[in-house]
Amino acid sequence: MKRIFSFELIILVLMTITYLIPLEAFATEMIPGEVLQEIRKMTVSSDQEIEISTTISRERGIIYVVKYIGDDYVDEIRLAKKGSFVNVVFYDITMPERVYKRGLSQNYQIMDAAKMGDIVGVKELLGKGADVNAKDSNGWTALIWAAMEGKIDVINFLISKGANVYVKDNMGWTALMRAATKGHTSVMELLINKGIDVNAKANDGWTALTEAAWYGHVSAVYLLLNKGADIDYAIIRLESQAIKDPEKTSYYKQAIALLERLRPKKEMVSQQLPSQVAVKQDIHPVIKSDIDELPTIVNKHKIIGDKDIAIIIGIEKYQGLPKSDYSKNDAKLVKDYLKALGFQERNIELITDEKATLSAITKTIEAWLPNRVKPDGRVFVYYSGHGAPEPKTGDAYIVPYDGDPNYLEVTGYPLKRLYAKLGELKAKEVIVALDSCFSGAGGRSVLAKGARPLVIMAAGAVLPSNIVVLSATQGTQISTSSPEKGHGVFTYYFLKALKEGKKTISEIYEHIKPLVEDEAKQLNVQQSPSINPDAEKLKGRFILRR
Repeated sequence: MKRIFSFELIILVLMTITYLIPLEAFATEMIPGEVLQEIRKMTVSSDQEIEISTTISRERGIIYVVKYIGDDYVDEIRLAKKGSFVNVVFYDITMPERVYKRGLSQNYQIMDAAKMGDIVGVKELLGKGADVNAKDSNGWTALIWAAMEGKIDVINFLISKGANVYVKDNMGWTALMRAATKGHTSVMELLINKGIDVNAKANDGWTALTEAAWYGHVSAVYLLLNKGADIDYAIIRLESQAIKDPEKTSYYKQAIALLERLRPKKEMVSQQLPSQVAVKQDIHPVIKSDIDELPTIVNKHKIIGDKDIAIIIGIEKYQGLPKSDYSKNDAKLVKDYLKALGFQERNIELITDEKATLSAITKTIEAWLPNRVKPDGRVFVYYSGHGAPEPKTGDAYIVPYDGDPNYLEVTGYPLKRLYAKLGELKAKEVIVALDSCFSGAGGRSVLAKGARPLVIMAAGAVLPSNIVVLSATQGTQISTSSPEKGHGVFTYYFLKALKEGKKTISEIYEHIKPLVEDEAKQLNVQQSPSINPDAEKLKGRFILRR
């Protein structure tokens, strides 16, 4: 436990329901022997002087208050209450403030009750108006406390009363991460089954899997891996941390070794004729368009080199959503065009369909890309697939293969986050091309059940000066595909412009905008590409070829 406060004399404080009426101090011999024994055992070392007094709460009866001298710090405070004990850890709040808050707030009391596993106390406090999702000064809720201490019955009850399973504390930790540090596998499995993101990241980038591995909880690691935890990301994170913290290298190596030992074996997939037939029936008829024949770009027209990196994501088939027609093939064709421009195979990351999970997208953008980008290099990011708006805020999300528009905050990848992560790169230029839409009005956009398409979208992002975003749509429009051409309309004209020799992103935008608009009208759709920042500000920049 961290040593947080330093005082010559520490007065230990107590929890109350409404307010406390202090009584005169009682001699220690008046304290029941078993309580005194527990206080000495749990609260103080044998060489510390201890004073005990009592106080009374109107509703909770006698509470024993411990005051001790002999050390200049507080590790934990333990209060004896009717034979049970309450643990309170002080962090960034002064003791007088804590006394005041704990004396008035039922919300703090429900956290203590949850931590102890006192389900009766939790029910009582909720009945009296305590907030099931209240947070303490560190952002911990009753659910997080219960998860940390492995109180599964309390967790079940809190969830039944509306506790937020996805909540994070001030450090970005979820209840699953806290449970993982202690190896509470039954609690972890419950939280995962309730929908918590097994690959959620804390502010420092750690996940439940990195925590479980760090503390050596084999069963917890095994459970997380079986539930889809991203082992590759966890290993990358631990390796990165080992470099930053060389004094603990051996511990990181032990955690990595545990993960490698428990890494799931790749199973041979049996070939089944019915499945093959089903797949064949689901394939689009082969459509040949003029852009399917790759352009021949001679070396003197190439500016893309070995330092330039590309990420290409195309999701056509979703786990639980309608298709995004032609997105997979579009992504593959974009890769071929980028190779023709000069991108090296090893510098292109292509992820499609079932491989394009939230964890895979996150790993690619936030781990794979930063590890490869060069200060004077270019980055090209292409996405084709569903987008979705968060109904409350209008924030736009990329929808991964395993995404759910009803739970975007935990299953989607926010565009704001994408732009922020790309902005952290030290690349010379970053080009983003989005063949998707985010209004929820149809096309390549999906919407949470019961929600309506957004009429007003959130304001456009303010981007770093080295980033440009070319998008298939504006505002509430939808991005569509052309059955005749076998491609997304935006992607078709984007690649056609490259094939015809257009050089810069602004030039491509100005060329394809009227073409996309006309094609979309023939499909009874309003679609007009957009660019951020304005094309006028991009002249002579973001060049793809000579």
